[in-house]
Amino acid sequence: MGPEGEKETVRPGGEDPPPGTTRPERAEGRGGRRRGSPRRIFRSGATLLLLVAVLVAAFAVYWFRYRPWVSTDNAQVDGHISTVSARVGGYVTRVNVDDNREVETGAILAEIDPSGYGIALDKAKAEYADAVASAEAARAGVPIASVTTASRMAAARAAVGNGQAGIVAAERQLEGARAREREAEANDARAQKDLRRYTTLLSRDAVAHQTYDLAVSTAKAAAASLDVARASTHAAGEQVVQARGRLAQTQAELRTAGTGPRQISITRARADSADAAVKKALTALEQARLNLQYTKILAPVSGIVGNRTVEVGQNVSPGQTLLSIVQVGDLWVTANFKETGIRGMKPGQRVKIYVDANGRTYEGRVDSIGGASGARFSLFPPENATGNYVKVVQRVPVKIVFKNGQDVERMLRPGMSVEPEVKVR
Repeated sequence: MGPEGEKETVRPGGEDPPPGTTRPERAEGRGGRRRGSPRRIFRSGATLLLLVAVLVAAFAVYWFRYRPWVSTDNAQVDGHISTVSARVGGYVTRVNVDDNREVETGAILAEIDPSGYGIALDKAKAEYADAVASAEAARAGVPIASVTTASRMAAARAAVGNGQAGIVAAERQLEGARAREREAEANDARAQKDLRRYTTLLSRDAVAHQTYDLAVSTAKAAAASLDVARASTHAAGEQVVQARGRLAQTQAELRTAGTGPRQISITRARADSADAAVKKALTALEQARLNLQYTKILAPVSGIVGNRTVEVGQNVSPGQTLLSIVQVGDLWVTANFKETGIRGMKPGQRVKIYVDANGRTYEGRVDSIGGASGARFSLFPPENATGNYVKVVQRVPVKIVFKNGQDVERMLRPGMSVEPEVKVR
């Protein structure tokens, strides 16, 4: 095409404009401004700086606000729940409390019919009095037995000595009687010889009748004296036998008296047994008194009654559960944190506890960390050594205690769900 029919196109890049046009008119775009104007560049930079500032602020908030705190929703309020049971059996005559009622320590919760236990107490008192009397008598017998035994021992020893002396005397008397018997025998032999000689002489008329009669009477007297001496000898012998018998008897008595220490020991043993019986009776008496006291079932702690099962007219047995008392004044939180969340946790760290029931946040501190994971305290702990092992993040119980004076209204109850946050840094 010739020079008249050609049309020039404006190419981007800044070539020379065609005749009749100016550069500013060609350079303006649809917006009327140049794309790379300083105002547009400034806006883009400001937006970028704002975005960076937001990110930095968000990171700072996360780092300083959330990073030091470890929280969990697997937590609940815990507390002591005292189970009250009957200590003696019997017929329930009165119940003084109901569920959800506050009681103080020592309050009478229920009463059991005390009549049978009163009778048992009277019987125990009588048995104790009888045991005391028996023990006093047994104890008094110990010195009496000691004195009696000593007296018997002394008397028996004296009797043995007398018996020995009596034997000696009887033997000496026997020797004297035998000597007199021999003398009488000699006199009788001489008198008999004289009588025979005088008899011969009388037949020859060589002696007078008077002399012969004297010889006869002398012979008879000598024979009688011999009989007397023999009788005396026999009696002396019998006395020796009797003396020996008496000595044997006294020796037997001495041997019997020799068992006195053993009898004293037996008497003392009986006294000790009587003392033991007194202690036994006293124990039974104290138990009877306690049983009578146990007919009134007292509150062991202060708290709120729950799970009451006892009713008037019910026969209860020892150890039977009657009700429970929740100690709402001594509560804590058991939080089951993941094992990865207790990395920097230790006792004494600050805790914020949010309670779902009232929407309040309480202050607390970490008291202790459990000695094992919760799975280890379950009824059937897992055995990872058997079967196919799959790693599961375990949870470790952490005990958190409340700061004092926060639950004045006593709104917290065991079992409430809470969300604790522990400041680990």
